[in-house]
Amino acid sequence: MTSSELSTLAVVFEQPQQLALKRLALSAAGPADCVVDIAFSGISTGTERLLWTGRMPPFPGLGYPLVPGYESVGEVVSAGAESGRLVGELVFVPGARCYSEVAGLFGGAAARVVAPGARLVPLPAHLTRTAATDADTTAPGSAQGVLLALAATAYHALANQRAPDLIVGHGVLGRLLARVAIATSAGSPEGSQAEPPVVWETNPQRAAGALGYDVLDPAQDQRRDYRAIYDVSGDAGLLDTLIAHLAPGGEICLAGFYEAPLSFNFPPAFMRELRLRVAAEFRESDLAAVVALIDAGQLSLDGLITHRYPAAAAADAYGTAFGDPTCLKLILDWSGTHA
Repeated sequence: MTSSELSTLAVVFEQPQQLALKRLALSAAGPADCVVDIAFSGISTGTERLLWTGRMPPFPGLGYPLVPGYESVGEVVSAGAESGRLVGELVFVPGARCYSEVAGLFGGAAARVVAPGARLVPLPAHLTRTAATDADTTAPGSAQGVLLALAATAYHALANQRAPDLIVGHGVLGRLLARVAIATSAGSPEGSQAEPPVVWETNPQRAAGALGYDVLDPAQDQRRDYRAIYDVSGDAGLLDTLIAHLAPGGEICLAGFYEAPLSFNFPPAFMRELRLRVAAEFRESDLAAVVALIDAGQLSLDGLITHRYPAAAAADAYGTAFGDPTCLKLILDWSGTHA
């Protein structure tokens, strides 16, 4: 692919609450890089909402204008000799830093990207096998690959830790935490007899869709002996409530993203001698682990993508993703935008 072809149509947050589709020049691909034509990209209702509203806490490299997105899948159309990838592979792209005109902290919401081959993850064979025959027009098999980032985030929060017996929030990350916890329960400290987690959800529109676990309104839950509570709500004011439901010596894992400072009353925490843990972003090993779980048939990504918009309707898509409580995961379809 020549340098003159290295441009792309991309979603650009020009400033908070101002979005445009723009054609951007791409960085030249080196011998370790690949050019990937993106098929689908997901919209994050956590990170991208904060970018959209301008409430994202400062991070190195963060600034406007920027291309959002770190949940993309596409096809390798050019592979450098040192990239380790092959032309024609379907891959997951966890963002890209290939733009000279805009900030490059995320970068996945574009029709074409340049990324190091080492950062690309071949899609699980299960997803590529179903892509050609899947009748689901909202989320064909390969489109489910956009969920690998959240699945890996869930796996990272759980890896080598006590399995959750309570998860707070039944969005996509909460559902994936529950599914990964069940899939990996044989390796938990409780062994193969570990009980599935309970999930709290206050919005009745999000209560459906549980696979092998119960969803409760927290007002209905009288338990005070949860040993491991995983919070993915992003609600900075919830800690005191969670502490009240925790067993002595229990742990609270903050697995969501919180824009506001967190605080809690000390005496109840002291009496329970609780542990507080923060789960950071996923690693390459977490991606590899969830790919293995999917290919082994132990982890399903079904039922999590609820909306699909053409990339040309990105402005409407972001409004739906951030404002419609029935929307779990929305994907942008980049077909027809690669010329």
